[in-house]
Amino acid sequence: MDKEQAFIKILETNQQRIQKICGMYTSTPEDCKDLVQEVVLNIWKAYASFEGKSTINTWIYRIILNVCLKKRFLQKKAQKTVSLDGLSFDPISETTSQGDNYLALKACISQLDFSDRAIIILFLEEMAYKEIGEIIGISENYVAVKIKRIKAKLAICLKHKLS
Repeated sequence: MDKEQAFIKILETNQQRIQKICGMYTSTPEDCKDLVQEVVLNIWKAYASFEGKSTINTWIYRIILNVCLKKRFLQKKAQKTVSLDGLSFDPISETTSQGDNYLALKACISQLDFSDRAIIILFLEEMAYKEIGEIIGISENYVAVKIKRIKAKLAICLKHKLS
């Protein structure tokens, strides 16, 4: 398999992940599409430098998060607030009580700082603490501590939103 075919296979395998995470950092579908394109371009540019020191998925998550965080940082510099409406973690129908819970969770996640948001997104993607630590650049034990703290923040936020 040549380099281009391998790259296309990697993109096909990770397409939903890329869209989900980009959706967490954008407020409109158009912005999400733009961010996805930017992520794909960055993956392509960095593809030749992949050394296999981590799994390809870990490497891709790092690129996705770095691009999203950089984009978010630049947007924050340009404007004071950016709302997060583009969450794409297979939402339940918004007309049900479960949909209300989903919307409340989405709102609470959007209030987290950048690093906490990245950690909880990876956690919701059912990644192992070790892998999250490799992507974020912290120890596995610190990931566990951070997730516990983030869950506590989300519980408080959800209590207020759903009451």
